[in-house]
Amino acid sequence: MKIFAALFFLFASVTMQAQGNWKLTRDKEGIRVYESDGSGFRNIKVECTLAGTLAGFENTLRNVGNFHNWVYANKTAGIIRGAGADEYYYYSETALPWPLQNRDAVIRARVERDPKGGWLRLTEVSQDGILPAKSGKVRIERSSISWLVTQADPGRLHIVYIFQADPGGSIPPVVANAFADKGPYESFRKLALLLKEKF
Repeated sequence: MKIFAALFFLFASVTMQAQGNWKLTRDKEGIRVYESDGSGFRNIKVECTLAGTLAGFENTLRNVGNFHNWVYANKTAGIIRGAGADEYYYYSETALPWPLQNRDAVIRARVERDPKGGWLRLTEVSQDGILPAKSGKVRIERSSISWLVTQADPGRLHIVYIFQADPGGSIPPVVANAFADKGPYESFRKLALLLKEKF
């Protein structure tokens, strides 16, 4: 189990270095938020250790309909269809302040698990051609999320989260900064509470 975990952390480390130099922008309550420049947009990384179990984490992330209670600025989300135990598709809409248009996306989520129960990897990538664009919303065509979660100790999860997206259109710096810095912190703060409830 330790060998598999080490390999996954090595892969994550290489991926992070390839995306540029990470700059720590927030470190509070054990939640560390980093930023780096992407290809025309900003990458986000979050690292933290939270109370919980892998099963509790997976159940929380699969409960897409509850995203509005903990994912920053999420207005609505729902499963579109499942494709087996390790893959599912969902729709998500993010609320932006007026006069900006809300962003939405169709996401394919895939789960990989350590057979010995030591880690879980969840990747979420935006998809085209599954749902038609909705009037009044800007469809996010390029986004990806990677979660690498390891059972650091009994009852404690170490999480490395990497997010990158092109939100499309023009977004004022004050809004972009809120989503880059405040958004991830607030989401993980609420995620910590949900995982603790399931533990």
